[in-house]
Amino acid sequence: MSNQAANPEGRMPLMDHLRELRNRLIKAILALLVGTVIGWIFFTPVWDFLKEPYCSLPQSKDLNGRTCSLVVNGIFSSFFLRLKIAFIIGMVISSPVWLFQLWAFVAPGLYRRERRWTYVFMGVAIPLFFIGTALAYITVDKGLSIFLGFVPDDVSALITVDHYLGYVLAMLLVFGLTFELPLFVVILNLAGVLSSSRIRRSQRMIIFGIFVFSAVATPSADPFTMLALALPTVVLFEVSAVLAFLNDRRKARRPDPYEGLSDDEISPLELEEIDAELEREEQGRGDRRR
Repeated sequence: MSNQAANPEGRMPLMDHLRELRNRLIKAILALLVGTVIGWIFFTPVWDFLKEPYCSLPQSKDLNGRTCSLVVNGIFSSFFLRLKIAFIIGMVISSPVWLFQLWAFVAPGLYRRERRWTYVFMGVAIPLFFIGTALAYITVDKGLSIFLGFVPDDVSALITVDHYLGYVLAMLLVFGLTFELPLFVVILNLAGVLSSSRIRRSQRMIIFGIFVFSAVATPSADPFTMLALALPTVVLFEVSAVLAFLNDRRKARRPDPYEGLSDDEISPLELEEIDAELEREEQGRGDRRR
C-alpha cells in the first residue's frame, strides 16, 4: 500500500512534527554558525563600510584633523564588537537557509493559493526591506552631521563604538521595517479586513501618523532624517491605497453568492470546487511524504 493510500491527508503525529522542527532548527543554527565564522573573517571590510558615514564627517577627526576616532570603553568591548558584527553578517549570509527551513516546515500545512500568495509577498517584502536599509545608510551621515555640527572646533567628539553601531543598526532596522508598511496594508485589504474606502476616509490621519512615527522612531530625531523616512513611506502608502482600490473594484465585479439569501437559508458553498481543491492538496502532500 502506498503512503498516499495509507495517509491521504499527509498527516503527521505530534512527535514527527517535533522531530522535523528539531532537524530544521539544527540546520538553521549550523548555517548561522557558518555565516558567523565568515563574518568574523571579513570583519574589517564590513566595519570599514559601516563606519564610513561617520568617518566622512569633519567632526569625526581628532584635534589634529588626521584620523577618524571612535573609542571603546572596556577591555572586552572590542571583542564583543567583532562578535556582534560577525553575528549580524552571519544572519544576512545564512538568511536563505533559515528562511527556507522555516518555509519548508510551514508550507505543508498551507493550501496552494496560500503558498502562491506567500511567494508574492516574500518577493516584495525582501526588496522593500533592502531599499529601506539602503536609504538609511545614505541618510546616516546627514543626521550625524547636524548634531556633530554643534561640536566646537577645539573639541574632539569621543563617540564609543557601541553607541555608534547601535545608532547605525537602529537606523537600518527602522527604515527597513517601515518600508514594509504598504505591504501590510495590501495584505489586510486582500484579507478583507481593510477596505479601500476606509483607507480613503482615514488617509489624512494615516499620513499624519506616518510623520509622527518617523519623528519618534528615528534614532537621531532630526528633521532631515524624519523627512527622509516619512516622505518615501507616504509615497509607498499611496501606492498601496491604489492597489487596495483596484482589488476592491475587482471584487465588486464578481457576483455575490450570498446576495438575496435569508438568514435561515442554506448558502451555496460550491462543494465540488472545494472537494477538488482538497483532493489536489491531499495528493500533493502524499507525494511529498513518499
